[in-house]
Amino acid sequence: MTPRLIATDLDGTLLRSDGSVSARSVAALRAVAEAGIETVLVTARPPRWLDELAHVVGARGVAICGNGAFRYDVAERRVFGERTIAREVVSEIVRDLRDQVPGTGFAAERHNGLAAESMFAAIHDHPEDLVTTSEIELLEDAAVGKLLARNPHLTDEEFIEVATDVVGDRAIVAFSGAGGLAEISAVGVTKAAALAEWSGELGIIADEVWAFGDMPNDLPMLTWAGRSFAVANAHDEVLAAATDHAPANDEDGVAQVLERLLG
Repeated sequence: MTPRLIATDLDGTLLRSDGSVSARSVAALRAVAEAGIETVLVTARPPRWLDELAHVVGARGVAICGNGAFRYDVAERRVFGERTIAREVVSEIVRDLRDQVPGTGFAAERHNGLAAESMFAAIHDHPEDLVTTSEIELLEDAAVGKLLARNPHLTDEEFIEVATDVVGDRAIVAFSGAGGLAEISAVGVTKAAALAEWSGELGIIADEVWAFGDMPNDLPMLTWAGRSFAVANAHDEVLAAATDHAPANDEDGVAQVLERLLG
């Protein structure tokens, strides 16, 4: 079946390992859009990290970001939808992780930017407008779309496992491969749920969607879509779950699939 919507993850999938996007990938996505097929970027990235990719999506660019917490109009640089974590749940999770996993630092992605504790072990440069606080749960100026937790004293796998246990059924813990970050979203907020909702508003069903990904946080989206592609550099779980495989991100695997689709 010819898809009506193409959904692709960014880091490790559409983007090359150095974070760049090739001219070939941009051309392929533009060609798909010109052929009348909807395109959407589905990423763990926060809205502010999408602005540099406006040229990728063109005037109709829509991104589902923060693992499904935010809808973002890339062209207009505007958040037009969000699903946030209840403030009391954020406070409980921060308290419990702080007590049970000493040394854990926290940050929060919000529609108006990032807030982080001064102790947060960041793996990326902070934006100039970073809000810092000693207690992330005391923030009152914006609701949290995605809570970030990181503990430099544990391996990535150890921390994700223990964070998942501590959080329990109060929220969803995802791992996108970003330096040991536990990415915590509200119950029911995943890439799949957000993509399904957006597709439904467009009158598109799962069987009409092709999705591309590489990491465990992509699995719900890949298993929901009618056809799923794991790039060759993907996590083993993703390679096992996808219906199809594509060349690696550094070989413009998404673009190669889309070129064959239009060819």
